[in-house]
Amino acid sequence: MRSPQKRTTGAEPIGFYSCESSPIKDNDNGERTPLTLNQDHSIYEVPEAFDKSATFRHSNRSRNSNNMIDRNDRNGGNYERVSGPSSHMLYLPDSHKSSPWKRKTQRIVSISSSILALVLCILALVLGVFHILWPNISHEPTTPPPPELFDDAGRYIFEDYDAHTPFSNFLPGLAGIYGKPLYAFFVNRGQAIASFGVESKETPIMEFSAANVAYQNTPFVGFRTFIQGRRGRNDQSFVVEPFSTFTTNYPKSTSTHQTDNSIMAEPLPNIRPTNKRRLYSGENELQIQEIDYQHQLETNATYFILPEEDFGCLVRRTTISNLHNRQSITVSVLDGLAKMQPAGGDLGFMLKTMGRTLEGFFSVFFPYQNSITMPFFRLTTQPGDSDFVQVQERGHYCVSIFEGKDGNTNNLLPIVYDTSKVFGRDTTLSRPVELFERSVGDIVRNPQYGNAKTSSCFAAVEEVVLGPGESVTISSFFGAADHVLDIPVIARRLLQEGFVQYKLMRTREVVRQITSSVETQTGSKVFDSHVRQMFLDNSLRGGIPLVLGDQDDNNGFLTVDEDPRLKVFHVFSRIHGDLERDYNDFFLRSEFFSQGPGSFRDVVQNRRNDVIFQPRIASFNVRTFLSFIQADGYEPFSVEAVVFTIDNRDLCDDVAMRAVGSADGHRAQREALSGILENGPFRPGQLFRLMAEQNIFLKVTRQEFIDMVAVAATSTPMAVYEKGFWADHWTYYLDLIQSYLVIFPDKEEDLLLNFMLPYFFSPASVQPRNKKYVENLSYNADHDHIQQLDATVEDSSKEAYMKQFIAETTGWYSLTAHWQHDEKGEIFESSVYAKLFLLATIKFATRDPMGMGIEYEGGRPGWDDANNGLPGMMGSGMPESFELKALIQYLFRTASDYNRDLILPEELHRLFEAINKNLAIISGYKMHDRPSKRVREELFTYWDNVATARETYREQTKVTFSGRTVILSLKTVIDHLLIWMQEIDRGISRAQSIGTNGFGDMGDSGVIPSYFAYRVTNWNRTGERNKDGHPLVVPLNMTVKRFPLFLEGAARQLKTVDTIKAREIYGNVRNSSLYDKDLHMYTLSASLVGQPIEIGRSRAFAPGWLENQSVWLHMSYKFYLQLLRHNMYDEFFDEVRSGGLLPFMDPLVYGRSLMECSSFIASSAFEDPEVRGRGFLGRLSGSTTEFLSMWTLMFIGSKPFYVDETTGDLKMELIPTLPAWFFQGHDEGGNEISEGDDSRNPTVSFKLFSSITVNYHNDGKHNLFGVKPSLYRVGLRDGSVFEFHQDFIPSMMADKIRRVVFVDYIDAYF
Repeated sequence: MRSPQKRTTGAEPIGFYSCESSPIKDNDNGERTPLTLNQDHSIYEVPEAFDKSATFRHSNRSRNSNNMIDRNDRNGGNYERVSGPSSHMLYLPDSHKSSPWKRKTQRIVSISSSILALVLCILALVLGVFHILWPNISHEPTTPPPPELFDDAGRYIFEDYDAHTPFSNFLPGLAGIYGKPLYAFFVNRGQAIASFGVESKETPIMEFSAANVAYQNTPFVGFRTFIQGRRGRNDQSFVVEPFSTFTTNYPKSTSTHQTDNSIMAEPLPNIRPTNKRRLYSGENELQIQEIDYQHQLETNATYFILPEEDFGCLVRRTTISNLHNRQSITVSVLDGLAKMQPAGGDLGFMLKTMGRTLEGFFSVFFPYQNSITMPFFRLTTQPGDSDFVQVQERGHYCVSIFEGKDGNTNNLLPIVYDTSKVFGRDTTLSRPVELFERSVGDIVRNPQYGNAKTSSCFAAVEEVVLGPGESVTISSFFGAADHVLDIPVIARRLLQEGFVQYKLMRTREVVRQITSSVETQTGSKVFDSHVRQMFLDNSLRGGIPLVLGDQDDNNGFLTVDEDPRLKVFHVFSRIHGDLERDYNDFFLRSEFFSQGPGSFRDVVQNRRNDVIFQPRIASFNVRTFLSFIQADGYEPFSVEAVVFTIDNRDLCDDVAMRAVGSADGHRAQREALSGILENGPFRPGQLFRLMAEQNIFLKVTRQEFIDMVAVAATSTPMAVYEKGFWADHWTYYLDLIQSYLVIFPDKEEDLLLNFMLPYFFSPASVQPRNKKYVENLSYNADHDHIQQLDATVEDSSKEAYMKQFIAETTGWYSLTAHWQHDEKGEIFESSVYAKLFLLATIKFATRDPMGMGIEYEGGRPGWDDANNGLPGMMGSGMPESFELKALIQYLFRTASDYNRDLILPEELHRLFEAINKNLAIISGYKMHDRPSKRVREELFTYWDNVATARETYREQTKVTFSGRTVILSLKTVIDHLLIWMQEIDRGISRAQSIGTNGFGDMGDSGVIPSYFAYRVTNWNRTGERNKDGHPLVVPLNMTVKRFPLFLEGAARQLKTVDTIKAREIYGNVRNSSLYDKDLHMYTLSASLVGQPIEIGRSRAFAPGWLENQSVWLHMSYKFYLQLLRHNMYDEFFDEVRSGGLLPFMDPLVYGRSLMECSSFIASSAFEDPEVRGRGFLGRLSGSTTEFLSMWTLMFIGSKPFYVDETTGDLKMELIPTLPAWFFQGHDEGGNEISEGDDSRNPTVSFKLFSSITVNYHNDGKHNLFGVKPSLYRVGLRDGSVFEFHQDFIPSMMADKIRRVVFVDYIDAYF
């Protein structure tokens, strides 16, 4: 943002423009004069005495040319027209008139120039004819320079942002740990902000609209700026709206301009644009800029969320600058929000469905009479039709502050809140009709009315004179407060000198403190910035782990596994629910330690790499998510933040004493605080809010206090069940464990066998087959078929059991209600290994009738949730089979390594035995050369028997475990796991033989199928009906249905094979219809043409859009990640550089910031060529965690810590996967910069464990693919330096590095 100081006016012009193509303005006499740009994009005016009949052509001549006008000569003298040697038309003063002999020389030069011009014309004609006759002979096309992507602050630049394809985005809602965030969404239309508010879309300050509506409405109902201006001796006035949609510089269209007496646009053919607009997208801020050439004004508006205060605000800082080098301008300004919504409960739905009735509750209040500086927008009562009437006190406010030309904060500005006083009867809000008839001052001084209608909120500035280069700034704050009398208190804080500038700086620092964890310096600035953004977005979806409980230096280097006083709390997480993902209901708590709930699948994936960036959390994530495994093998839908409890009253009193003080005057506060701590579970943000409500003041810092609480408290994971159980949730556990083992390979046995975990208890159960297999009419109504419906139901017996744990004081379930008990009422627990074995057993028992995929029997599909109809089609998934194989491989390996018997619940042991007994039925089954789609008798019998055993197990453990356990010998475990792996491999072979079937798919691609469905061909009715009256049935035989190619199957298969097989899989996928040859990317599916509509919404979408044959970056990145894990370096970097990895895509095609991943990219299958390659559903996707896993492999290696097999010592090695073109000394295209241009050594730097700077020195300029360093230099924080002339770091130093706090940097030389 430009500082509100006087602008520098000494820049020389960069050229002249013809009257037909230059920016123009009216001079003092009402005549039109061309304008010229300075080098800093400001404007100077061509002198009034210039001959306006002359033609001004563009010139880039040197500023020292004799034909350039000296700045000192522009303000006086008579001028005449002359010709320069390049035939550019210029004007010089009378004192520069030529003598007769000079004029004769000029005529000779002119004649010579004419002859030369004639010769050139003839030559051009000849060349034109030559080109027509021999069109194939051509020169290389001139490539325009690549667009500048970043400004000096590292913000991504969008030139003429509102003329490009639309996209939506959001501010990250980061206000710091001790701040209260608001949410804010923006689009590249109008003044950007499309919606903002408190916590959720149900409590908006600016109404939430889906992206397609926001693109249309934001320029009108969003933030607006109106300027009444007067300039020149005649004080000719104008009204202008910066960023108006009527003056957007759309490409390939007629330009428009604003007239001085109308804000509407008029066509002016063949002139240059009258403005230049930019959008600067920062990591935690947003700025828009308009340079108005016609009126010589520059307008900048910056948005950010106010950080580190106990009240939350969206801050808007608008600066208006006078670009004229000589003339002053008098401006009056209205700047603010066109439609401001009041507070009054959950209004989001009602605003859209009964908005006019709702307006009857609307009103505007003020803390002081006869003042309009601090409006407070709220409903009089909460809307309702009951006998209980709730008065509304909480409201939304706006405080606007005027910063004068000297940059000092002066006073609060009056607010125009009556919409009709600005727009009159123009209900479209297109034009500020009233501003054409009256001044801003008249509007402010006349009555306004705010009842029974939706208000505006415009800060009003009257009659400010801006000299040449001067600026004026309006800082506005939009937020929520509990009472109207809170606003003066907030305003006093906001009026402190330099407050806004300091908070903008802190906004940037808050996000930098997060992204510095992955600070990376390569030869590609785009890649380095992309790394930071991906880490930020991953943190917003999964959260950032904070370790609480540090009270002394002794536990500062211990992990949470080593010190039970330490607790982990994730902040800043939330479920997405942005303008493009309007189907989700996000929630971002407006409190300290802010966070919100997230989907299990999202959170478990996006926390995969936590331990790599924060080793202190150790096994916390593994233990947390494995605790959510239920007895039935499923997981809850939503994950919430952990809660703290302190059950010991003495501990509560001790914390209160130390936090508040022991003085008698503090007794009431101590007792209140102790009561809060003791009475039920709490989170840090809730704790601070309750303390504020009860006026409890600390004598220690907030951080010291929360550390005290963490030490005394117990933390408990929290989750919530929602309808159905997802088939893929369990598939991410192994990723968590493997990430843990990257840092703690020496702790594997302790993790698997010494930690005991509970089982989550949800109120729902998976129904047995005879309660969910339903006879129903087909979609085309020509036959009956069998569907799987209502697979999961809320179970009355489970709900009744949970009710006994309702707390009397709160009426809520106590924490113990969410964990499964045994018959004695104790929470039942198993080891990590036992819970993984339970998963493997249940999933093996859930294989489909052909023994290929895992059945979608819980009512929900797997990762590709757009195939939502697959469960109803009795579908199954191969992706889950590959994950089961990987899990069994891991259990087999660790059982062999640690030689420990296994303790299982007796109910699970009975299921284990039933599976193994029935395997004998299919032991002799062999796949025929021509595989049959019919499920053969032995396969069907095995499936039916094992499914019955699974249902029996679930019935036995539905409410409680018995509590009795069985010891399974190591040999038994190993023997049967081996048999299970072999049986899974047989199922994979069957799937490969059966193959895929789709449009243009002959089944010969060699790519493994991803999904199957089963059609029941014969059945018996049970005599019962479901809740909708459909007959329930028992199947007697089935056939299998095939589907087209999907990428997920191959991506997951790569986790289970060796490198030779991986290369074969990669080649098959690359050569299949999954590869988009135009985009050089992989689509989620092949064509779905001809597939049944009942497969789900994927079939309902247009080809190339959403989950129908589009490029889904999360799955593509999973695929790329496996290439790295198999050391397929050439294949991986070929995919990267061809545009498969986001920062290497074409920004103009992608259509949004290259820093931010989209969920999907429209593929070449989409009908509109203009849309192909564009990204949609930006940010907060699983692609971020896949990218960070790739970053880890590229910069750190797969196993930085390992246990020496000979000595048993922990050692460390860094084995990167970095091509030579990635190193500094190369440009963005990977080309080496000559030493004359860049003398830097070929190095790459990054942060290890969010703290330790690592420098790779590659003086040989080689590809570092699996190459170990020959020398390590490790610098400690005490200043000592250690060198290791070997390819590993020994045990003592390896442990120091893993504990992070001791080490400053590592230099590795290759």
